[in-house]
Amino acid sequence: MRYQQTEFLLSASDFSHFPPDTGAEVAFVGRSNAGKSSAINALTGRRALARISKTPGRTQQINFFRIDEARRLVDLPGYGYAKVARAVRARWERLIERYLQQRRSLRGLVVVVDCRRGLTALDEMLLDWCQAADLPAHVLLTKADKLARGAAGAVLARVRRQLEGRKDGQFSAQLFSATKKQGVEDLQARLAGWYLGDGQKKAPVI
Repeated sequence: MRYQQTEFLLSASDFSHFPPDTGAEVAFVGRSNAGKSSAINALTGRRALARISKTPGRTQQINFFRIDEARRLVDLPGYGYAKVARAVRARWERLIERYLQQRRSLRGLVVVVDCRRGLTALDEMLLDWCQAADLPAHVLLTKADKLARGAAGAVLARVRRQLEGRKDGQFSAQLFSATKKQGVEDLQARLAGWYLGDGQKKAPVI
């Protein structure tokens, strides 16, 4: 997979503006300020591919990035923090929900979690949905450089125990640091397995 050739494709605030639902996509989602954009930039080796803002919740649209003609990365709006009007937040939530439910090209979800926080109730709800939809999910524990090695390892072990009760093989987790480039190759390998796999997403969950 040539992640370094990834380029911005389009931003969409409405389902009708999404690119054709063909090929394969992997989406990144997580709490605002968990390091989603930094993770995408580190994954692709492109410093400014996904815009990084000091203001959590700035991503207000679904951003699509093209790796090649058949594969895309998707950056979903962050949740749980954005200080925006309730109507605006409700529109984001409907857009994300429709994307997750109806996008047939979606192969897997990267759930970005600040390792200093661990899984939140919102993260758990998202994993519940993935389990019901039979969609693979990979928990990316970002900002691992902010913790001592032992503490970061303890967080990873705890999250993996939390995932044990879910469907075998559907969920995984790793430590990650965009700043130190820790875990980039592991993340690339996880995504490559989804992109190159033969599995197709099941019929949309309504």
